[in-house]
Amino acid sequence: MEKKQLFGLCPYVTSQKVLTGKWSMYIMYLLKDAPVRFNELQRRMPENMTHTTLSRQLKALEKDDLIVRRVYSEIPPKVEYELSEIGHKFEKVLAELEVWGNEYIEYLKKRDKENPVLDDREGY
Repeated sequence: MEKKQLFGLCPYVTSQKVLTGKWSMYIMYLLKDAPVRFNELQRRMPENMTHTTLSRQLKALEKDDLIVRRVYSEIPPKVEYELSEIGHKFEKVLAELEVWGNEYIEYLKKRDKENPVLDDREGY
């Protein structure tokens, strides 16, 4: 029996597939207010990220039309990234994720205070 392809049909599968990159949502968060240059994005990442890894993530987001890459013809070359029109629609999701993420962080703090255990996800 053939598996059903849900990409483009199911909103959850489609969203998950488009946002598969480890840092895709965080990159979109960094781009929500204004265009940002590549090196500035790299500096703002919470972990040391290689040029190649960030470039790969940006290309995937651009391929899915969530961000726009603008190249200015000047010396030295200037490249900026910003959210596309459909990418800006994701800002509502980012805001809700922030609310839920903060609630979950508080939950973890309370849980860990009541039951101290080592969390193997530290540094994830």
